[in-house]
Amino acid sequence: MASLKDMRVRIAATKATQKITKAMQMVAASKLRRAQMAAEAARPFAERMDRVLGNIAAGMAASEGAPKLLAGTGRNQVHLLIVATGERGLAGAFNSSIVRLAREHANRLMAEGKEVKILTVGRKGHEQLRRLYEKNIVDRVELRGVRTIGFTNAEDIARKVLALFEQGQFDVATLFYARFKTVVQQIPTAQQIIPAKPPEGAAAAAPTAAYEYEPEEEEILDELLPRYVAVQIFRALLENAASFYGSQMSAMDNATRNAGEMIRKQTLTYNRTRQAMITKELIEIISGAEAL
Repeated sequence: MASLKDMRVRIAATKATQKITKAMQMVAASKLRRAQMAAEAARPFAERMDRVLGNIAAGMAASEGAPKLLAGTGRNQVHLLIVATGERGLAGAFNSSIVRLAREHANRLMAEGKEVKILTVGRKGHEQLRRLYEKNIVDRVELRGVRTIGFTNAEDIARKVLALFEQGQFDVATLFYARFKTVVQQIPTAQQIIPAKPPEGAAAAAPTAAYEYEPEEEEILDELLPRYVAVQIFRALLENAASFYGSQMSAMDNATRNAGEMIRKQTLTYNRTRQAMITKELIEIISGAEAL
């Protein structure tokens, strides 16, 4: 049985841990509001971009003049998985849920005989994926030094992806991230961004009247499609930021509660042990006195 001193040390250590988890919870809560507002503000723009792309591309996807970013390469053999996770841990299942979805997708593709390449965005995703797919990782991006996610960060990642596509390194690109729903619910999401996949129903919602575009549809798509890739990556980064802080706040709240319960149990054990030792000493004193 541990001594009273060891028990006091354990209780003090647990209390110190509880203070840390409580502080992390408060920091995550303060950052969550701003990250949530940024993610929600980006959604209408990204959704509008989807509709505009769907309207213009509805009648061009199968035409000979359609850009490769829309029509694809004509093959479905090499897949690039863009896995966006967090730079830090202590956020519950946030990072592992995204990695799990990407891993399931990669295993399914490889079982079908496809070639899989991975681009990781975020340190935690790279650390988890390199254990099984180190040879499949073609590049990595870390945003540890970025205090506030900006569109320039997404553009840098989009340029890497587009450069790989222009070099013929892959046929299909899928983006993995966590979509923020509530503080306690973040939904791992897989979204195909190359070739651009207009939302379902876009073709049906496209205008039936004949329109003449100025400039031509091809020129519009040549400008719109690279920006579409960057916008979707930017949206994923913002959704990830909000999801990370929401998941971290919930995880640290649970950790604080668990630490409180541990302190209660440890204190109860300490008091019982101390009382038992005092009782034992009293019995020994009384027994010795009676023996005299």
